[in-house]
Amino acid sequence: MIVLASGSASRRAMLSAAGVSFTVTKPVGVDERALEAGLAGAAPPDVARALASAKAEAVWAQQPGALVLGSDSLVVVAGRRFDKPASRAEAAEHLRFFSGQELQLHSAAALVRGGQPVWSHAALARLQVRALSEAFIEAYLVAEWPEIGHCAGAFRMEGLGVQLFETVAGDQFTILGMPLLPVLGALREQGELAA
Repeated sequence: MIVLASGSASRRAMLSAAGVSFTVTKPVGVDERALEAGLAGAAPPDVARALASAKAEAVWAQQPGALVLGSDSLVVVAGRRFDKPASRAEAAEHLRFFSGQELQLHSAAALVRGGQPVWSHAALARLQVRALSEAFIEAYLVAEWPEIGHCAGAFRMEGLGVQLFETVAGDQFTILGMPLLPVLGALREQGELAA
């Protein structure tokens, strides 16, 4: 049995479209900010992998017979890491900071079986944010808030968030929040999918 430790609709949709059978449990008891603080100075892909593993381990503790898939994404712009915006005002601040700059999106996934991490992977996408006017930011937030409050980078690429960018380098799955092709390979290695 595969359990997805995520409340993300895009992660569920990716796995479903790929024909993966799974159940969903939103992780509980993971203090992401405390974990990040303990990893001060770590490279962004390492932080993303650690967060993905922590979420999977927390769910495994509730469902110890399962293979648990955890996933996490984090955003870095100009060397500064951004979490999910806590408010609409904070989302507007993030978008103003992102304007005209490259946004690095690190998406990671981890598998936990028997209480131990058995696999993890992080992937990088680079997205060039166009110059954003105040009028665009306001109209965007009217249309997209509060849904983007659950998204690193304050955007959903499958929605109006695509309008934030001039160019994108990286695979669509990474941008949607999970490096799906490596995940599928790992699930085959674990015997959960046909080889």
